[in-house]
Amino acid sequence: MGHVIRYGVCLLLAVLCYLVGQAEDGSQLWLRYTKVADREAALRKIHCSLRDPVANTAVQELQHYWRRGDVALVLDKKWPEYQPDGYRIRSVVGKTIIRAGSSTGLLYGAYHLLRLQQIGSELTQLDIAETPSYHLRMLNHWDNLDGTVERGYAGYSLWKWDELPALKSPRYVEYARANASIGINAVVLNNVNASPLILREDYIEKVKALADSFRPYGIRVFLSINFSAPAILGNLQDSDPLNPAVARWWKDKADAIYSIIPDFGGFLVKANSEGQPGPQDYGRTHADGANMLATALKPHKGLVLWRAFVYNPSAEDRAKQAYQEFVPLDGKFDDNVILQIKNGPIDFQPREPFNPLFGAMPKTSQMVEFQITQEYLGFSNHLVYLAPLFKETLDAETYTRKEASTVAGLTQKGPNPRLSAIAGVANIGEDRNWCGHHFAQANWYAFGRLAWNSDLSSDSVAREWLASTFSPDPTLIARLSKVMLESREAAVNYMMPLGLHHIFAFEHHYGPEPWGDIPGGRPDWMPWYYHNADSLGIGFDRTASGSNAVAQYHSPLQEQFAAVSSCPEKYLLWFHHVPWGYSMKNGRSLWDNLCYAYQEGVNQVRYVQRVWDGLEHKVDAERFEDVQAKLKIQAKDAVWWRDACLLYFQTYSRMPIPPTLEQPVHKLDELKKIKLNLKHHN
Repeated sequence: MGHVIRYGVCLLLAVLCYLVGQAEDGSQLWLRYTKVADREAALRKIHCSLRDPVANTAVQELQHYWRRGDVALVLDKKWPEYQPDGYRIRSVVGKTIIRAGSSTGLLYGAYHLLRLQQIGSELTQLDIAETPSYHLRMLNHWDNLDGTVERGYAGYSLWKWDELPALKSPRYVEYARANASIGINAVVLNNVNASPLILREDYIEKVKALADSFRPYGIRVFLSINFSAPAILGNLQDSDPLNPAVARWWKDKADAIYSIIPDFGGFLVKANSEGQPGPQDYGRTHADGANMLATALKPHKGLVLWRAFVYNPSAEDRAKQAYQEFVPLDGKFDDNVILQIKNGPIDFQPREPFNPLFGAMPKTSQMVEFQITQEYLGFSNHLVYLAPLFKETLDAETYTRKEASTVAGLTQKGPNPRLSAIAGVANIGEDRNWCGHHFAQANWYAFGRLAWNSDLSSDSVAREWLASTFSPDPTLIARLSKVMLESREAAVNYMMPLGLHHIFAFEHHYGPEPWGDIPGGRPDWMPWYYHNADSLGIGFDRTASGSNAVAQYHSPLQEQFAAVSSCPEKYLLWFHHVPWGYSMKNGRSLWDNLCYAYQEGVNQVRYVQRVWDGLEHKVDAERFEDVQAKLKIQAKDAVWWRDACLLYFQTYSRMPIPPTLEQPVHKLDELKKIKLNLKHHN
């Protein structure tokens, strides 16, 4: 009863706020369509001969919000079977026609049309044909069954497991609608560090309730599974993938799930990584584990998404380990297994070179995994637009084959093109603005739009989002799109320029801690492992004289990265241990370049503050003040990062900070005493 009362009170408050118009809380995201009045609606018709839940959603959206004449939604059986989500929009006399090969294609076409109307595009002579870059465009939620969210910075989980299946929050439909509007068609509901309980019968009924809410928006659900579930839930002696009893348990579990959720997508698996159980516990390979699950799912056309994020406590360079572990398994995975690979070889850093696994396994379907939630980019306090990071990876040239050898090309046109997929770790929570920071909504949006069309530019996506979320005002869009496009580079500058990486405070990863060390702790969890600062220089030697991680890249990248003179300076300290006095391309020493980069990051955040302050009259008061407050935090954090890193590295370089630059305002000893208690975020 308490849950029902709480739900009722929240709903009443939300309705009251809407009625009196007193709050702009960001809850509408980019879906700020103006509803068509009844009199206006009577003057145009929305026609669709297809009748199913998804097609009905498309019709309802157009009936409620489209105001530019009649629309016909046409199921076109000539549309290629391998492009079911594609569509074509054409203007004819007095009518707009959307053709697609499926109801989901019609829905995406409807949202495209509404987006054009919303941002003020010309709508009289349309001829648009779109097919998605990826077949599976999914969000990975790291939500736990107790309501917490690992690396979540926007409140507790959207999923109210204790209330389901009896009570379904209206936000489930709002969430599905937002995803469908940008083409996302799959959702993993729970944390990759999975509780076995998610596979228990009562939880599957709860999952069904969510799947039922999402289905009218063309979204399928997946689950992260714990590899030890047969032993924990099934009371089997072990969870060995080659044990027939274990394989039978998984088959029975898959059959049971599909009997309740016929369009269930499959399993996401984190195995033998960071303490999670897996097939290696029994002397088996990742392929053994993945294929056992794939066999259980295959009769239902289900997929296994097997994460390649693995590393062990060893003397080997952490950046090399996934490559070493998976490349020998190329060609050994079943055809309904996709290897899910983080964009970089370490762990969602502000900047990394692309993961060398991409292109190194030509017989294996691969998908890229991005992190939308800002674990390493200031949580929900920092304005960091991630489309440039996504594009940097997707557009990276691997040189591993003659054609389509970018990361985007490899993951879109693999050994089984119908298994093309992309994933983003969600930044969504129960906060009214969904993402904790109003501008963090842009990263959810950008991921969806680039998953749909990886050829879109970061700039066009930013402008589209700004026009939909704030205003089509040209001045606002011009100023804020510039800020957004530069924000990721600003964060790299004030955190870890020139290829520095993973020098965050232990566990929570919010602030700087380049001096971090825990006696007896794993070296590859310590910042010094990555920066290697000493009296001679700084950086991780990954050339032949060091870990030789460069050898995992294909020529000519291997040679380019291996030579300090040809290595791109943005990756310099990733691949090289460089003397403090080394002369950079601009003629300054490495040390001076570090100093200038850190100061530039601080300056860039201050510039964002000035731009935002100058737009007060163009933004509603509530969102203006919220963002303004966050920018104040970000500006202080940027100074914190600059001072902590430069003062600490200066103890090794013994070189002065250039007098033309702003000098540190903190003392190193004081900075070392800062201890943040942010465990509630994990």
